[in-house]
Amino acid sequence: MTVGRFMLLTAEILSEKQEVEKQLGILQSYVDVLPEKILSLGIRVMLALVLFAVGSRAIAFLRRFVRRTLEKFSTTREAVQFLDSCLRAFLYVVLVFMILQLFGLEATSIATVIGSVGVTVGLAVQGSLTNCIGGILILTLKPFKVGDFIIEDTNKNEGVVQEITIFYTKLVTFDNKVIWIPNGTLANSSMTNVTDNPERRVDLTIGISYRSDIRQARRAVERAAAAHPLVLQDREVFVYVENYAASRIVLGIRVWAKRENWWTVRCDLMEQIKYAFDEDGIEIPPPQMDVRIVKDEMEGSAGE
Repeated sequence: MTVGRFMLLTAEILSEKQEVEKQLGILQSYVDVLPEKILSLGIRVMLALVLFAVGSRAIAFLRRFVRRTLEKFSTTREAVQFLDSCLRAFLYVVLVFMILQLFGLEATSIATVIGSVGVTVGLAVQGSLTNCIGGILILTLKPFKVGDFIIEDTNKNEGVVQEITIFYTKLVTFDNKVIWIPNGTLANSSMTNVTDNPERRVDLTIGISYRSDIRQARRAVERAAAAHPLVLQDREVFVYVENYAASRIVLGIRVWAKRENWWTVRCDLMEQIKYAFDEDGIEIPPPQMDVRIVKDEMEGSAGE
């Protein structure tokens, strides 16, 4: 090995040794400050948890205060629910910003990041924005209110409106199921408000035998309707022949009741009309089918 080559190899070894010592020094300095960083991070996490707990309680207190203030000013229940959900979303966003600042993220940096991904986020929450605007339209136009029974015509969901939030409307069905319908769906499709008016018409159909007297059946129905305390007697009780079916005459019956008594009147009348028909000897025929056999065809089949 020549002297020059030996000197070059020695220089490379010394250079590598210095690089290793440099990296070891960096690692040592990192290890030295690691406990301090862990302690600092732990303190920030604890502060974040405390801030979240205190902030959540403060948000709950502020929401109760706003709700009571709005109720004192006779604000509608729907508006109170909607504004409460908007306020809750806004306050929690502010709380998250405050927690992020504890970890060294400044408001300007957060705003820059949000601005850079604004288009993407906008596309992702397009449906939510539609629902929010739908909620505003519902509160403005008031096609229904809390306590109304509505039918969403697109998917045939129906129930009593219990709550109108920023994105969804909560319905409770008669069998106590809960349905959440997007406000955008309710605002952009047809919807039936069953209880918007104070009075509702009760429509019934019942079949009687062809041997029964239609006039007598009509009087029996009118007697049953007049005896019911929840049927509105100032409105017409209309009994008519709706159809001639295969084995019965179908009578249509129309009476009126208060909207809160609609189901009671309907169920009671179905029972009371049966009793009235029994008293007057009016028959309600069961479903039946007449089978006729042509004699010529029978004889032809026997000859073969």
